[in-house]
Amino acid sequence: MVSIDQLSVEFSARPLFTDVSFVINPKERIALVGKNGAGKSTLLKIIAGMQQPTRGCVSLQRDVTVGYLPQVMVLSDERTVMEEAETAFAHIREMQERIERLNKELAERTDYDSEDYMELVERFTHENDRYQMMGGQNYRAELERTLQGLGFKREDFDRPTSEFSGGWRMRIELAKLLLQKPDLLLLDEPTNHLDIGSIQWLEQFIATKANAVMLVSHDRAFINNVTNRTIEITCGRINDYKVKYDQYMVLRAERREQQLRAYENQQKEIQETKDFIERFRYKPTKSNQVQSRMKALEKMVLIEVDEIDTSRLHLKFPPCLRSGDYPLICKEVGKRYGEHQVFSDVNLTIKRGEKVAFVGNNGEGKSTLVKCIMNEIPFDGELKVGHNVQIGYFAQNQAQLLDGNITVFDTIDRVAKGEIRLKIRDLLGAFMFGGEASDKYVKVLSGGERSRLAMIKLLLEPVNFLILDEPTNHLDMQSKDVLKNAVKEFDGTVIVVSHDRDFLDGLVSRVYEFGGGKVREHIGGIYEFLRTKELENEGMTGVGNDVNHRQAEATPAKVEESVKAVSASALSYEEMKERNKRIKKAEKAVADCEARIEKLEGDIAAIEARLATPEGATDMSLFTQHGDLKKQLDQVVEEWETASLALEELKG
Repeated sequence: MVSIDQLSVEFSARPLFTDVSFVINPKERIALVGKNGAGKSTLLKIIAGMQQPTRGCVSLQRDVTVGYLPQVMVLSDERTVMEEAETAFAHIREMQERIERLNKELAERTDYDSEDYMELVERFTHENDRYQMMGGQNYRAELERTLQGLGFKREDFDRPTSEFSGGWRMRIELAKLLLQKPDLLLLDEPTNHLDIGSIQWLEQFIATKANAVMLVSHDRAFINNVTNRTIEITCGRINDYKVKYDQYMVLRAERREQQLRAYENQQKEIQETKDFIERFRYKPTKSNQVQSRMKALEKMVLIEVDEIDTSRLHLKFPPCLRSGDYPLICKEVGKRYGEHQVFSDVNLTIKRGEKVAFVGNNGEGKSTLVKCIMNEIPFDGELKVGHNVQIGYFAQNQAQLLDGNITVFDTIDRVAKGEIRLKIRDLLGAFMFGGEASDKYVKVLSGGERSRLAMIKLLLEPVNFLILDEPTNHLDMQSKDVLKNAVKEFDGTVIVVSHDRDFLDGLVSRVYEFGGGKVREHIGGIYEFLRTKELENEGMTGVGNDVNHRQAEATPAKVEESVKAVSASALSYEEMKERNKRIKKAEKAVADCEARIEKLEGDIAAIEARLATPEGATDMSLFTQHGDLKKQLDQVVEEWETASLALEELKG
């Protein structure tokens, strides 16, 4: 379908990658992985035709379409959400206009037997068949389902896009891209602005409706659930693994072990050759052997070892004061903005040492409650922060509080104490500030880089209550591992606002769900919560079945378990669709019975009114009709009872 042949890219004479070749086949789901700066986004842009390589080419089969979602894009502010999303169906509307013109021409013509008229009929039939095949009459329903799946409400459809944040407008662009149904979908960090529900919906969409997909993502759970092939960019070349991410990690570790052994053997051979040359360089009897060894050394291809990530760096929070037993207590807490009630009657108690998650759709109040805890905004009710509580708060605006006139290294050096001062460079490398990046001034950093730096700074401060609001948004997988391990070993209290299931898995023991103006408590981890939600939403369409996709650490046994879980999930989705069909059929049967019962009862009441008159009392045919109607009513009531029982059983 798409062939990448001998692709090379250089920036300022520095090669990014060289002689990259692979093929993308229909229905493949490819995860593109590698350390930051390896060239993942560049490769997507080249395949999308938005950037030219230094050498090599990208070949597409005839009529193959490519859709590309970048991390950042310029968005229009001139339309409503619905109008902007409808631009994805411009080709459908053009086809509709052509059909209307042809139909009008057919209505005006009277030369029914002419060849010209028959050609017109044939053209109309062809266009109309294509229109029907492309779902022309149902595109608006599909559009609404897609927008709702990505988190929009019906009342949002007519709002101008200018009223939405950049993250929500990126969702509109994603919706447009999905609705165009390209043959190859290129997605660069598609989950950055999505909540858990929308990520699950996107997973299901890719699994059931997308053709070929290549994506870059730092969401491990997401790429495990949607991909079946992993292409790694490392050392300027690619390694192609026909497996999903977790299994790739196992194979990669084995590959690197082999590389290390081969590298060590080669280095030993090189040293022995050099020693031989040095020892016999000036002996005439050995000159031929020396020359032979020197030529062999020059021709030797050096073995490269894949880049080592720094995710194994062990980071521990500095010691801090012991807080009271209950660092946070909320009683009947509520927050309102004008007429809009964000949430009300929030009651929660968090004990010392607990790690809990705040989850829910965007805009449901997670960050708002955090701001209430931090006393940044007024609120209703009673909110008590416990004795000796020292809060470390990571928010998006935390990055704005950094001193822009000092370097990245100095920012961390000023807060680091004890042993960690000897590992500042390693720590910065783990959060993608390796090499020269650590000497940059803070004022020249991007927003994402500042957020990462603020996170490192927070990790080194002595606090006993951490509040992390979307901490993983700008982190790669290795950085997230460092952060997760540090938070797991932290002996204080933690609130995490996040949509990253892999990050929350094994980290939190309680989940607070925000939605519909309420906050519900769920005991257990993130996947226990999702399993509960799946059971609650079983009768609803458009909800992703991600629960069985639980991800584990990368070991062969657990990779196999993960693969089985994904298969089970796919089966679960098909079963759910079939079950929903049966429910709808049963609901229709119940509704039909109820309509018939209502009509029969009306007919019986009318006859009984006539029987109550002197004339009706002597009309024997009315008694016969009354008896027949009563029998029919009994029969329909029996049918209604059977249908109702069947519906109750289906709904469980």
